[in-house]
Amino acid sequence: MADTQVREKTPVDFWFDPLCPWAWMTSRWMLEVEKVRDVEVRWHVMSLAVLNEHRLEELPERYREIVGPKGWAPVRVVIAAQQKHGDEVTGKLYTALGTRIHNQDLGATREVIAAALDEVGLPAELIRFADSDEYDEVLRESHNNGIERVGQEVGTPVISVPGADGADVAFFGPVVTPTPRGEAAARLWDGTLLVASTPGFYEIKRTRTEGPRFD
Repeated sequence: MADTQVREKTPVDFWFDPLCPWAWMTSRWMLEVEKVRDVEVRWHVMSLAVLNEHRLEELPERYREIVGPKGWAPVRVVIAAQQKHGDEVTGKLYTALGTRIHNQDLGATREVIAAALDEVGLPAELIRFADSDEYDEVLRESHNNGIERVGQEVGTPVISVPGADGADVAFFGPVVTPTPRGEAAARLWDGTLLVASTPGFYEIKRTRTEGPRFD
């Protein structure tokens, strides 16, 4: 008799800010992991603007441009879309935004956000939330839900996955370029879980020698 049992996929919660190129790289890797491991990504918004709002003056000017007032527009639109049209639109809108912002190097202009909304079939009127604080409380809740799992000293992305004992294993990163694919993606996933689930493990790092490659 054929085995008809369907294996339940492990949920992987992924917090992103559409403006972060490194989070974008990691998110594309997670889509590769979905193909080779029994996991299902659940997309959530976090915000570099929220994370850095009390320390803007300490940041380099070029970074301040990203996490200052202009940094609110994309996350506000995504969280509004999620609230009005359901969780299932979050990942699709992120992909449409990220492709334009990063791969096509168009930036996070109002025109780019509007085009991303149109691509995934969302109402054009959602663009008004780029300048609205209507869902800021929900945005902050989503942000805090992610960042509190790993602490305030990191940024985006944050990933959380149930460990072998059922407790969440959460971590920042991995920071990687170009996007690992196929079995390389699987190896990185397995290794990341191995080190992140080790009790008392906190950090492994080396200096980046190249920027993100959007191949």
